[in-house]
Amino acid sequence: MPTLKYEQIADSLRQRIAEGEFPPGALLPSGRDLCEQWKVSRATAIKAYEILRNDGLIAARQGQGFRVTETPLARPAGNRRSGSTRLSGGRPFRRLGSPALEEPPPQIAELLELPLGTTALRRDRLVLLDDGSPMTLVSAWFPGDLAEACPRLAQTGPIAEGTTRYVTRTTGRAPVRAVDVIRVRLATGTEARVFGEEPPLAVAVDLHVAYDGEDRPLVVEEGLTPSAHWERRDNYPMG
Repeated sequence: MPTLKYEQIADSLRQRIAEGEFPPGALLPSGRDLCEQWKVSRATAIKAYEILRNDGLIAARQGQGFRVTETPLARPAGNRRSGSTRLSGGRPFRRLGSPALEEPPPQIAELLELPLGTTALRRDRLVLLDDGSPMTLVSAWFPGDLAEACPRLAQTGPIAEGTTRYVTRTTGRAPVRAVDVIRVRLATGTEARVFGEEPPLAVAVDLHVAYDGEDRPLVVEEGLTPSAHWERRDNYPMG
């Protein structure tokens, strides 16, 4: 499906940021420069920047233009409805450890449709509250073949364009639907200590599975949030 001009511009800038041409804090080309380079109107250039801003990838600076964000944003697991953005649901985060190929727990292996004993790539992140304390521990599990095709998934630092866009750009496999399941359980001792707590600690578990156009799992995310920080609120019509 052909993309619109402003989407092409946004994708080009996103890739240049991902490849390090524009590191964190770097000033991006001005709207006038984009207009001249792409032969588009100023409104089109601004639309491209708005896409990246909504992804939490860039921020506007008064009198300076747009700069690559110093602090990347990430969302807790789940709630990836069409039209949602990292900016609206994203928070500062930090990576925990290094991504590694591991045998996933049986429940995760089943959701990834992997035979028992098969490894998957695990990436952990800790989503933070406004005061910098832990809010949600998220473990993202990627099938081994997908991890092999997308080597940057194994890097320790964040992927500037986001894992979803990176996987889509690299493999052509984009998420088209998702299943979210919410459960409650007690955290293990190791999990509780990530939050600076000791057992027993009740946590909400958000399981998120994203599927591509051929209904193949792309990723399973498991997000653990202590009960004190978890809330579900829906606003919907009735009658």
